[in-house]
Amino acid sequence: MKTISATPLSHNRNAEAKIAQWLAKRLIQWLCLLICTVFLSFQPLSVSAQPTAAVQARAVSSTTQRLLNLDPEKIELASVSAAVVDNKTGAPLYKKHAELVLPIASITKLMTAMVTLDAGLSLSEKITFTETQKRANHNYYSRIRIGSELPRKDVIRIALMSSENLAASALGHTYPGGIKAFVNAMNRKARQLGMAHSHFVDSTGLSEANVSTASDLAIMVRAAASYPKITEYSKTRSYTARFSEPRYSLRYGNTNVLVHRKSWDIDVTKTGYLNEAGRCLVMMTRVNGRETVMVMLNSYGKRTPVGDAGRIKRWLTTGKSGKISSSAKHYQHQVLQQLIPEQLALH
Repeated sequence: MKTISATPLSHNRNAEAKIAQWLAKRLIQWLCLLICTVFLSFQPLSVSAQPTAAVQARAVSSTTQRLLNLDPEKIELASVSAAVVDNKTGAPLYKKHAELVLPIASITKLMTAMVTLDAGLSLSEKITFTETQKRANHNYYSRIRIGSELPRKDVIRIALMSSENLAASALGHTYPGGIKAFVNAMNRKARQLGMAHSHFVDSTGLSEANVSTASDLAIMVRAAASYPKITEYSKTRSYTARFSEPRYSLRYGNTNVLVHRKSWDIDVTKTGYLNEAGRCLVMMTRVNGRETVMVMLNSYGKRTPVGDAGRIKRWLTTGKSGKISSSAKHYQHQVLQQLIPEQLALH
């Protein structure tokens, strides 16, 4: 009887196994190809979106770069000290003696408003105006009657828009802990903001010892712009304050004439004046849709800060500001001759 060999059967099984492995490998390759095809079908959308984002980024960058590349030799200002800052980036666009420490007069009231709002005091609470508050202002003239009352929100408003000194004094004296605690809070706030060369001694700005620099005030304006109440109150064009005990009304107007002009889009503003400080103006305004901080200290002439604001706007828009008068140049020369030696001596 012949023995049947098992070799052909084993051979067949091996062949079948190889065929199965080949088919599995091909199936895996086919699946990978299918997955890649599906994935790549979504790529044109992503790739096409990328240039748009890149173009937008370049557009924003080019706008900022254009501002940074403006020629400072083509701007003339009648203010002794000035600073122009792009609010979006915080980049300084222009500086003129911006580190000089100068009296800031009623620009102080922006800090007064911030400290008051930081305290979280009731805005509807009525504040009483007193002889003590008036004496602290060296009996500076005010139309407000002693003993009358006004809600805190309205006191802040007329202190900012119309620079009412008795209102600013009342805010400081009715602060928890009194005026001393208020002034301490002002200086603490300045340090927190990085205003290294600023110092406050009262809430009104009537003291020439309230000092700062144009660079520091640019920081303060940017901070003040984050308070919705300050942006609302400071740019109010006119307002009728209604007092009680006794009942009477007083009409107030904004001390910055630019808030009345349609050609200006102002977010925050404050004016200031003292003999020692000259004419001062700070504001955040939109130029070509871009928020810009302008600080002008110790300007020559009553209307000079307004004129300088126009020159800054023109420079940002066209690259040239226009000229200033010879009398303004002479005034600056005289002030700087006195100021710079004094400040150099302090270092």
